[in-house]
Amino acid sequence: MSDDPNPSTDRSSDGHGNGSPSGPQGLRQEGWAPRQSSSGRPRRTGLRRLLPTWRMVLGGSFALLLLLVGAFFVGYALVSIPDANAAAIAQNNVYLYSDGKTEISRDGAVNRQSIPLDQVATTARYATLAAEDRNFYHESAVSPKSMVRAAWNTATGKGKQSGSTITQQYVKNYYLTQSQTASRKVKEFFISIKLDRNETKDQILEGYLNTSYYGRNAYGIEAASQAYFSENAADLTTGQAAYLATLLNAPSEYDLSAHPENAPAAKARWNYVLDGMVKEHWLTPTQRAAVTFPTIGKPKPIASKAGQRGYIIEAVNQYLTDHHIVDADALSHGGYRIVTTIQKPKEDAFVKAAQDDVYDKLGHTKQDKYVRAGGVSIDPSTGNVVALYGGIDYTKQYVSSATNRTYQPGSTFKPVIFTAALQNQSTTQDGRTITPTTVYNGDSGRQVQGPNGPVGYHPNNEDGVDYGNITVTRAMDQSVNAVFAQMAQDVGTKKVIDTAHDLGIPDAVDIPQTPAMALGAFGSSQANPNSASPLDMAQAYATLANHGVEIPYSIVAKVTKDGNALNLPDRKPVQSVPRSAADTTTAMLKSVVDSPTGTASAARNSGWPSAAKTGTAENDKAAWFAGYTPKLATVVALFGMNPTNGAQEELTGSMNTGRINGGGPPGAVWADYTAAALKNQPVTGFHLDLQKGSETVAPQNDQPTTPDSGSTTPPATDTPPPTTGTTPPGTPSTPPTTGTTPPGTPSTPPTSSVPTGPVQPPGGGPTDTLAPQDGDGSQDGSNSQTSLTSQTGRPA
Repeated sequence: MSDDPNPSTDRSSDGHGNGSPSGPQGLRQEGWAPRQSSSGRPRRTGLRRLLPTWRMVLGGSFALLLLLVGAFFVGYALVSIPDANAAAIAQNNVYLYSDGKTEISRDGAVNRQSIPLDQVATTARYATLAAEDRNFYHESAVSPKSMVRAAWNTATGKGKQSGSTITQQYVKNYYLTQSQTASRKVKEFFISIKLDRNETKDQILEGYLNTSYYGRNAYGIEAASQAYFSENAADLTTGQAAYLATLLNAPSEYDLSAHPENAPAAKARWNYVLDGMVKEHWLTPTQRAAVTFPTIGKPKPIASKAGQRGYIIEAVNQYLTDHHIVDADALSHGGYRIVTTIQKPKEDAFVKAAQDDVYDKLGHTKQDKYVRAGGVSIDPSTGNVVALYGGIDYTKQYVSSATNRTYQPGSTFKPVIFTAALQNQSTTQDGRTITPTTVYNGDSGRQVQGPNGPVGYHPNNEDGVDYGNITVTRAMDQSVNAVFAQMAQDVGTKKVIDTAHDLGIPDAVDIPQTPAMALGAFGSSQANPNSASPLDMAQAYATLANHGVEIPYSIVAKVTKDGNALNLPDRKPVQSVPRSAADTTTAMLKSVVDSPTGTASAARNSGWPSAAKTGTAENDKAAWFAGYTPKLATVVALFGMNPTNGAQEELTGSMNTGRINGGGPPGAVWADYTAAALKNQPVTGFHLDLQKGSETVAPQNDQPTTPDSGSTTPPATDTPPPTTGTTPPGTPSTPPTTGTTPPGTPSTPPTSSVPTGPVQPPGGGPTDTLAPQDGDGSQDGSNSQTSLTSQTGRPA
């Protein structure tokens, strides 16, 4: 009998004592248990074998955590805050009229004006946060909660909201690009964290507001405020601010001027913003109820350089760089807000006068195509340029005639010579003090005399007219070249140049140190080809108008960058010329306007007491009118320029006339502009303090005259020269008086009023009925005595 407790079960053996778990039929024995692992735990079978154990999950999670932490530190170490991208810092410069609000133009490819946060309305800041990141001030740079919330809101239709924080969006705008790539997102993540450590929340919000795009080519909230509402960001209402915040979500689609069909969606988003402000307690329900949807302004054309804009911008930029306010490189990067001294009403008046009196009168001849007009107007009491006219249109004629230094100013320089004579108490070659009543020999082609005889220069008068003995006043009235060339020699050309600089003509202008300066023959040297521009001459005449007090001109009133004002030059007024000298010159220039034979009679049409002088350049290539009232000093010039090669051309034959003179179209522009610019202002006269011995040039009344009424001073005739005897060469002629005039004694005509009639030269000549002559034309300062003989008389 077997001792096996299970005799019915056959156990086979493999010869090593290892039994099989199954019997002859391979059936499992009853009570058999699965084989255990060496650890004593039962082995997992079936699907359970495919699931990780908790130990595996824990170990893997720990490994993943280590990997993520390592990746974070590696990424944090490798990704640094880069420099701002070029597009983010690109700004334009904004140029404004003197009121500080009316825009002249903008330059630069990007329409952006970065401003500090305190120049953004508080309601605009909160509206932005309500739209984009309501927890901005309480969250970290990267907010997983914001991402989840944004996804949920979008999925449930509660409003689209970015999952990125404002910090992340700012990083994308300012440091990176708008590309949707994994590498960009990784950089954005790490830069945002670093930036959050380096900058305050206010700094980040400021940067975001200045770099966000709002449509209409407006980058930054300041540009957007101007584009949609013509307001500064500081002045936005709650409704306007909420609308700009709405645009951040879809700038083009929510511009209701371009897409009115999107009004329901835009207003829904606008309401979402306002409701968010209420929810965050940035707006009370009562305030919310009072907010109405704003009126959206129509898109404005981008301000270009057309018309006068380009000329003004060019002059402003030149002033900024010349005076070291802003260097050219910084200016090219933009971001400057520049308030100019240009007054829009006066600028408009200048444009209209030039159009009416010059461009509307041009025909289609070759000469008409050469005509270029330019001018500058300065307030003598401030030195501010209040109007600048550079030409018909900057996009058609980009060379500004207001600042062009290539044309000679002609006889507009003669008052500077006389002022120098008064300032230096100069005398003639025979020792007579130069005053308005001093008599000179005005014969055309007369040799200029120096201490040792002729100096080798003998300028012709206009049309070769011989004036004989003539007072300085009458010589100024009729612009007698012979007199002022001699006077320049008498004063000393170096002293004349010094006076020119005292009046404000810059050192950059090449004034010849020869008697030819009397004809305005500037810029003739190869070393310095600069002549005087209308701006340069306006500065000098403004100093005369201001009683000899020079205030350096300015065309810039204020410059700010990022809300900070830049320092401007200290333009301290200086009595650079004695008042009596300046005022006596003014009295003489009033005679040029008021005298029946004065060349500047066109100024009477302004309706204001005026002092002025005309000028014509060599070969009639330029015609000038320079003058002033007590309120404005203005210079107008016409230049002849070949539009193809820029060469100087004669104006003769243009505007369906013969010779163009300063008293013609330039004088008409001057008078029409002055009348319009000073419209509705009370007419005031000059208050003059004349130099001792010059009282005879004071007008009998200081009221404006009309072209029909003539001069306010009764006409008189200069005393003719003696008919016997010979005047020594080089000695200015002296009229006869009772008795004998000792040598060196200044001659005085026998009348106490301003001599207004021309002297009758020996052998005949012009009489007191001679039409006004602009007697400086076409004389180039050479010794030729025949260069003018073929020219015809100039119209009054």
